[in-house]
Amino acid sequence: MPRIQFELPDHFVFATDIQIYISHVNQGGHLDNAQLLTLVSEARVRFFKSLGYTEGNVAGYPIVVGDMVAQYKSEGFHGETMRVSMIPQDHNKYGFDLVYRMECLDTAREVARGKIGIVFIERASRKVAAVPSEFLERVAKLPAH
Repeated sequence: MPRIQFELPDHFVFATDIQIYISHVNQGGHLDNAQLLTLVSEARVRFFKSLGYTEGNVAGYPIVVGDMVAQYKSEGFHGETMRVSMIPQDHNKYGFDLVYRMECLDTAREVARGKIGIVFIERASRKVAAVPSEFLERVAKLPAH
């Protein structure tokens, strides 16, 4: 089976630091796969919060995760602080990909990269909705990190 190959963008517009706790570590002594998703999900929530939104109300619409891709580059260990950097890309009518990179601040090594497919939905019908222009305008104003 071919491995996932994922190229990163030249810059990111958001970054947050998250420590790996003992509950994030598996029996092999490194960051657990399910816990990677937990850390990236926390970073995603912080990204929307930095724009003044909650995931239940992004410019009037809730969002859902449609898919997620992760590629490991190295192990993460208990006590290390990860910087998760993000940028929305590949916008379409109903959503976008939130591209991320996770790197260890202590060693500057990349731990993981990937993307989260975000979809906007109509609250009442629970069907896909067009990306709100207010959201696109806020993202366009974000400075590169």
